[in-house]
Amino acid sequence: MSTARFLCLLGLILASSACTEKMPKLLPPVFSDNFDRTELGPSWKSTAPPGTYRIENGELVVSGGKNHPLWLVPALPRDAVIELDAYSKSPDGDIKVEAFGDGQSFAKTVSYTATSYVFIQGGWQNRLAALCRMDEHADDRKTRGDFKVVPGQRYHWLIARKDQLVRFYIDGKLALEMDDLVPLEGPGHSFFGFNNWEAEVHFDNLVVRPY
Repeated sequence: MSTARFLCLLGLILASSACTEKMPKLLPPVFSDNFDRTELGPSWKSTAPPGTYRIENGELVVSGGKNHPLWLVPALPRDAVIELDAYSKSPDGDIKVEAFGDGQSFAKTVSYTATSYVFIQGGWQNRLAALCRMDEHADDRKTRGDFKVVPGQRYHWLIARKDQLVRFYIDGKLALEMDDLVPLEGPGHSFFGFNNWEAEVHFDNLVVRPY
């Protein structure tokens, strides 16, 4: 094999490896919920008016949440892997959850700064996917425009935090990551929450694992 051909093949192999993202090892879950019931139950704390978050046909449904999260009562592991399925009924997309928040905060005005990392697909009228540290409008957010939401199409999300690295996968592909030099951790940053603005969004098959 010529040197030029060898270098060409080596370049292709390295490029391929760079595009292959290693998924976290999936350990046994510490919490799961498939919403196969009629009431939210004691594992959940809603900060929204009654009926905003509801269970319909084995799925968690929300619309018009206006940044009033539905918080999971059990705390997350410090390093965690969170999986869920989601879809939006709206062309606006706007699928959103929070992780590593305080478990109680909600918007008291139109402006809302979370206590968590915020994960969004199809935000801002279905223009952006985003990984945000507390403020979803801040300059330090990570965004991309090629993960738009198709109404009615189901997506599988995986959120992983290990040490200071936060990663957001959509359908097995690494969408966004953030290397946070000051990680959100401790009692005020230990909880997961579903969130919403206006669009009707459905969630299912939540699983929380240690990382």
